Amino acid sequence: FDEKSRVPDPERLLRAYSQSASTLNLIRAFANGGYADLDFVHRWNLGFVSDSPEGARYEELANRITETLDFMRACGIDGETQPQLHTTDFYTSHEALLLGYEQAMTRIDSTTGDWYDTSAHMLWIGDRTRQPDHGHVEYMRGIKNPIGMKCGPSLDPEELVRLTDLLNPKNEPGRLTLICRFGAENVEKHLPQLIRAVEREGKKVVWSCDPMHGNTIKASSGYKTRPVDRILAEVQAFMAVHRAEGTHAGGVHFEMTGQNVTECIGGAQAITETELGDRYHTHCDPRLNANQSLELAFLIAEGLKKERAEARRAGPVAALGAW
Repeated sequence: FDEKSRVPDPERLLRAYSQSASTLNLIRAFANGGYADLDFVHRWNLGFVSDSPEGARYEELANRITETLDFMRACGIDGETQPQLHTTDFYTSHEALLLGYEQAMTRIDSTTGDWYDTSAHMLWIGDRTRQPDHGHVEYMRGIKNPIGMKCGPSLDPEELVRLTDLLNPKNEPGRLTLICRFGAENVEKHLPQLIRAVEREGKKVVWSCDPMHGNTIKASSGYKTRPVDRILAEVQAFMAVHRAEGTHAGGVHFEMTGQNVTECIGGAQAITETELGDRYHTHCDPRLNANQSLELAFLIAEGLKKERAEARRAGPVAALGAW
């Protein structure tokens, strides 16, 4: 880490673009070539997960999906007659941090005259670059892509209202996603007042939870890490606050990998600080491994089932809102 190694190298941007294009082509081949077929649900699991509690729960769920598919097949419904069982859609997103790069990727749609950033389907503004009078907000309000904005503990409710006016002046549903990243201990302190300000002004936004960036710590071993229990706690608090405020949690933002890494401590595997160096492969932020990701997925599923069950008990109108 020295001045020479930090000099920007535009060739790396070109290389990153090429690698991203290659990755997208690979995903596109998987998504449209049958790899996403629900009949492959048993193959999606990874070997090192199979002996874990999450692996067993996943296998049980996969068996139920297979039984359902067998029943549907007996009724004449399969991948041949219903292509949506055979393929899937995917979308890309990243932070629009380097404005020069995003500008180079911006194109005008000749049929509508609207400007789009073609580097991703959805772009977002980071928590450190969301100043209303700065370049990132100015750029993002000029493109027609769906956009997001990170919301941290320092965001004032009135400034949030001002930013939603700038970024979504027509108040279009689906245009703006607010990605909350407070840290587990700050959710109940900051999120309710942001929700109330947005609801008071009648703003149409999607609320998403990023439990990764507010829960990053430095372990005694020197590794940057994230405790799984704090990640879980932030997701649970996020969903609980929305239930209390009568609004709905609209998404989650995780950083994960299918590799058997040891970058986040805790979870069902009980990874300790001393074990971080065993398989710490990230060059940037610590990621959840497959076991920890499944653990979170089941937690969210249970929370959604609970919310829907409570809505059904409250009556048909509330149940419709929960869906």
